[in-house]
Amino acid sequence: MKYGQFLAALRKNGVKHVYLLSGEEQYYIRKAEKALLNVLVPEEAARTECVQIFDGDPAVEDLVGLIDTIPFFAEKTVLLIRGTQLFREKKADKEETAEEKKSRSRKKTDPLERLMERIASMPDASYVIFETASKADKRRKLYKLVEQSGAVLEAERERAWTVDEWLRGKLAEIHRELDREALAYFMNAVSMMQPIELEFLDEELNKLALSTENRVFTKKDISRVFASVPEVSGFAMLDAVSARDVKKAMIILERQISEGTYLPILLSGLARHVRQLWQAKDLMARGVRGRALGQPMNLNPYIAEKLGQAAKSFDNALLKDTFLFLCDADYKLKTGQGGEELLEEAVIALCSKK
Repeated sequence: MKYGQFLAALRKNGVKHVYLLSGEEQYYIRKAEKALLNVLVPEEAARTECVQIFDGDPAVEDLVGLIDTIPFFAEKTVLLIRGTQLFREKKADKEETAEEKKSRSRKKTDPLERLMERIASMPDASYVIFETASKADKRRKLYKLVEQSGAVLEAERERAWTVDEWLRGKLAEIHRELDREALAYFMNAVSMMQPIELEFLDEELNKLALSTENRVFTKKDISRVFASVPEVSGFAMLDAVSARDVKKAMIILERQISEGTYLPILLSGLARHVRQLWQAKDLMARGVRGRALGQPMNLNPYIAEKLGQAAKSFDNALLKDTFLFLCDADYKLKTGQGGEELLEEAVIALCSKK
């Protein structure tokens, strides 16, 4: 289940005896871990006695023993296993021969089988939280058992087209709102972050909430959040390019260069923008319109619709030629064969109206 569903289930159904927190988005794993510990051991001072933390898997036999151990100085035992490898895909499992399977089946005591038996009938005072930064293999028996007996969090990285839910939740948490311009700016800026760093956004919105008593954040407020993000530094220039406003685009470009923004970053952002305009034109030629552009372009629907509107004023040949020019310019920049004039040439070409 996703993070929102995970928290809802925790509030509605109470705590389970076994959990698996898996996926690349460590922000959600840390938040889920904190939520679980707050329910299991509300008093932080008591966690020293109750919670045992492991970096990596203990021996399976030891883990079974720890689950069975009756706590003497605490009401419960919580085993937090970070970086578990028990749920990863094992290629060796696929390559196991029939003879090896037969030999394994003869073994009377398989530690992993004992662990699964114990997870299926956990002692009342024992709890296990497995954590892994990789995607768990859902085909494994252990995964299916944890899913059946406890709960599994799938902490996938947010994308520009899925970050809305996170933003709504965060704004509710800090009791703030975004006005229309601020929301548009946020979505545009996030679409340029590769990848989207939820930890960073979370901290910056917290700081913003502390720095102003205004309930509604403005575009000016939100622009402060992204001030230190290099990928977003050329955002205003790309808006000017979309509007084919050569004067404004050149002024912003010159300011970015004078402030020391790394040229390849500016070029990369411009190339990505040109590619998206080109992709939007291609999709619209095939009948995809408005917010429906979001899914095939892997963008927030609002941003995709805006790109589609901008793309209408560009010629396919111009976008193709400029994209190829920027690919060549990237090589020249990195090999010292060119400088800022390459970016200026591309911006002028894009903004010129024939």
